[in-house]
Amino acid sequence: MNIEKLRLLYFSPTQTTQKVLNAIAAGFQSDAVIHIDLTLPDSIRSKEPGKEIRIDDGLTIIGVPVYAGRVAPDAAGRIRQYKADGTPAVLVVLYGNREFEDALRELKDLAVDAGFRPIAGGAFIGEHSFADSKFPIARRRPDHKDIEKCSEFGALLRKKAQQVDSIDSIPIPKFPGNYPYRDPNLLEDISPETLEDLCTRCGTCVSVCPTAAIVLEDKVVTETGTCIVCCACVKNCPTGARVMKDPKILGIAEWLWKNYSKRKEPEIFFG
Repeated sequence: MNIEKLRLLYFSPTQTTQKVLNAIAAGFQSDAVIHIDLTLPDSIRSKEPGKEIRIDDGLTIIGVPVYAGRVAPDAAGRIRQYKADGTPAVLVVLYGNREFEDALRELKDLAVDAGFRPIAGGAFIGEHSFADSKFPIARRRPDHKDIEKCSEFGALLRKKAQQVDSIDSIPIPKFPGNYPYRDPNLLEDISPETLEDLCTRCGTCVSVCPTAAIVLEDKVVTETGTCIVCCACVKNCPTGARVMKDPKILGIAEWLWKNYSKRKEPEIFFG
């Protein structure tokens, strides 16, 4: 079975999930790679009857970050906009070196509900949202070793696809995880802050926020109830003016560094 069209469907506030999918696509060596970036608010489409967004050909690689052992809620909502009819899919979750827990199982269920047919999956590691110079949790990952493994995974996907005549002959993998899923225990009413003496009001934080939680008025204003603590604004601020100072976040970062600093490696799954 030849797959000429490759779609990358992803939610990636800090670009780490996108990097992993790009590397998998490079290993797959498709002539046509289509990006469907679900990260920013303008990726949210209307749900009018008869206006479903269809994906009916090629192979789709779906990538999401892990939040507290689950698929990031905003990613899940945006994936539900898409519908397929048995279209093959590869499922990828990216986590910050702790555990991916139920995320891959949940992503499989989301994909199947949308009409995709999962043929493989992987759990990869990326720099944790709370990582900084003091607590460098998976700092600068995916690194070159991760990218090599992503590329190898992509090449293996292409090889396996070429060995079968029909997608139906590829079994759906069994992914680790629990159902019912664990309670994600997400953080609420917490957000990064702005150091006014460093802020140039350039608007970068506004442009990278996946939930439109930041607005630029006389100063930068953040709606804490809308913020998902992805820290895209912190990692992209050119002057270092966006910082996370909440003691709960700092405590979690210290705990993660003390207990989950040992390097973990990617895991891949086939049926």
